[in-house]
Amino acid sequence: MPSFIADHPMLCAVALIFIDIAVWRLISADLANWKLAARLVIFAVFSVVLFNDGMNPMQTAPYADDTTLHLAATALQIGWWLFAARTLTVLLGAVMMQRVGHTGRLLQDLMGAVIFLIAIIAAMAYVLDLPVKGVLATSGAVAIIVGLALQSTLSDVFSGIVLNTTKPYQIDDWISIDGTEGRVTDIDWRATRLQTSQGSLAVIPNSLAAKAKIINFSRPADMFGLAVSLQVSPHARPQTVIEALERAMQGCRPLLAQPAPSVAFKASTSGGVEYEISGFVPAMGLKRETRNLLYDLAYRHLQAAGVGLLSATEGSTPPAVSGARALLERSSIFSTLRQEEKDTFSQNMTLHTYRAGEMILAAGEVSDHLFIIESGVVSVLLVKDGHKFEAGRMGPGEVIGESGILSEQAALADFSAKTYCTLYRIENEYLKPCLDARHDIGEAMKALLDFRRHAAQALTEDAPVVPVKKGFLQWLRKRGL
Repeated sequence: MPSFIADHPMLCAVALIFIDIAVWRLISADLANWKLAARLVIFAVFSVVLFNDGMNPMQTAPYADDTTLHLAATALQIGWWLFAARTLTVLLGAVMMQRVGHTGRLLQDLMGAVIFLIAIIAAMAYVLDLPVKGVLATSGAVAIIVGLALQSTLSDVFSGIVLNTTKPYQIDDWISIDGTEGRVTDIDWRATRLQTSQGSLAVIPNSLAAKAKIINFSRPADMFGLAVSLQVSPHARPQTVIEALERAMQGCRPLLAQPAPSVAFKASTSGGVEYEISGFVPAMGLKRETRNLLYDLAYRHLQAAGVGLLSATEGSTPPAVSGARALLERSSIFSTLRQEEKDTFSQNMTLHTYRAGEMILAAGEVSDHLFIIESGVVSVLLVKDGHKFEAGRMGPGEVIGESGILSEQAALADFSAKTYCTLYRIENEYLKPCLDARHDIGEAMKALLDFRRHAAQALTEDAPVVPVKKGFLQWLRKRGL
């Protein structure tokens, strides 16, 4: 051992304590293993310095004839017990973090408290030579008084231990506790913190969470349920409603195919009949978007089937109006036509039907006509790297073939019937004069064509390759060193 350390052991021991504090704060949290290794090395050196100078933490402090040195040695020996407790706590925390992650933090804190309590009692027994039994008896009486005063807080603490042990939820899970829904951001000694969908923070005491009804939306991790309820006219035939809602489900791509979505009758009153569409999405963030899309599709498919929601005005379309005329009313592109124009226009529309799987318009084909979907679901298929994939689904009121009408260009995608479909066809020889006369309709179709071209390009082009950084560490990892 260097002569300086042998001549000034106490000064070196104090310096090691300050070095440990500085190293622990200076090393980044990303280098947790290096921090732990540094603490273990410093503690080992600290122990060697104390034991070499006769300051054994298992015995009373030396230098009984020198009060100053005796007190300093006593402080360093007590410090050794606390240093050992802190090192052991950090070591156990690192091991538990690898096994249970952040969800075991409460258990880690409890174990740390127990370790420090044992260290304090050991220091009192060995270093200060105090009667441990008397200390324990006194501390027990104090613990009873404190326990009665902090009964509710202790209930939260032990409930938190139970929650961390049974793990009904973890950090980042979406849960509902007694109707309060949100994402778990923290579980500490006293409470569970949730970030709600409105962005606010909900703090729920652990004792309440342990007794409450808990719904964990994140388990299983790849399936999140949703439901949409609709009320329709009591005069509509149930089978017609169910078929329209099933087409709406098939037109909603975010819904998982397994478990399959379903439609169910819920209740019937004199005022209306309620149906519910239920299904699953693969991510919690898709629930709101999918609910909105599903409701819109249900509205459109019910409207195409001649069924109105109770929130809509029944009988808005005269009963004598033809299907083509009613479709023009619902179309976002042709709804701006005047009434007499719609009457004339509808007379030049012919109805075509397609079975599921049948091709409506193939990619590469220049269409000389325009289709407007009356009912059913149309699947849009694009090609990327030689393989076809479904890029989207279309429903009532949407148009097909605008690229051939506007610019005599080939269709970029395959349009095929996913379900039984009915479409109205408008020939270019009749449509072209209308587009020339009504610039607003032509501009709307051009905007739609531009949107679809950009969407197809974004879906089919290859993502930019991120260059891989090369260096000595990457060379070592590649070779398993």
